[in-house]
Amino acid sequence: MRAGLALGLGLALLLLVAARRRRRRRRAVRAVLFFPSRPCCTEELLAEAEGCDGRPSPCPCPLPRADCSFSRLLRLLLSARRSLELCLFSFSSPELGRAVSALHRRGVRVRVVTDAQYMAVRGSQIGLLRMLGIQVRHDQEKGFMHHKFAIVDKKLLITGSLNWTVEAICNNRENVVIMEDAEYVQPFLDEFERIWEEYNPDNYTFFSQRKMND
Repeated sequence: MRAGLALGLGLALLLLVAARRRRRRRRAVRAVLFFPSRPCCTEELLAEAEGCDGRPSPCPCPLPRADCSFSRLLRLLLSARRSLELCLFSFSSPELGRAVSALHRRGVRVRVVTDAQYMAVRGSQIGLLRMLGIQVRHDQEKGFMHHKFAIVDKKLLITGSLNWTVEAICNNRENVVIMEDAEYVQPFLDEFERIWEEYNPDNYTFFSQRKMND
């Protein structure tokens, strides 16, 4: 009888522990963001990410500190701890550039695939990222490299119609879908790796072999 009671108590304890673990288990992220984003201040968020000593000073700008689509996007990106893959048509938002730079400086492996024509437009962040040592590859095709997605730590997908530009964030009707679902994340990872290898600089043919040897 005592053995049966002990077994019952042990089983109940195991069930209790399992229930607590299930409650503690973080829910997979699933969200949709719509743009244009409501104006909100992101300076304190970025200053913290950039490792400012002490508590960031209150930003003097008049923008509200309330949450907005843009601040939520920044927080998701800044949650990266190991890796960040970016596959972007156009990237000229200074705030997003600061976020990506901050991740690189704290040791996150950042790789960027972008469009050859739009990487050099006025205000593009691509040159600044390259100067920091971030790996960037681009197409050499007539068609645009028109993807717009990011993958955080190989498990969180951020994708949608949004170009990473001030115009798109502040003025355009855009959407961004966020999901932590391996069934959808993995195909985007596979596509990134395929493009990354295809755009290897060793394969560029901007100059003929004869001219290179002259």
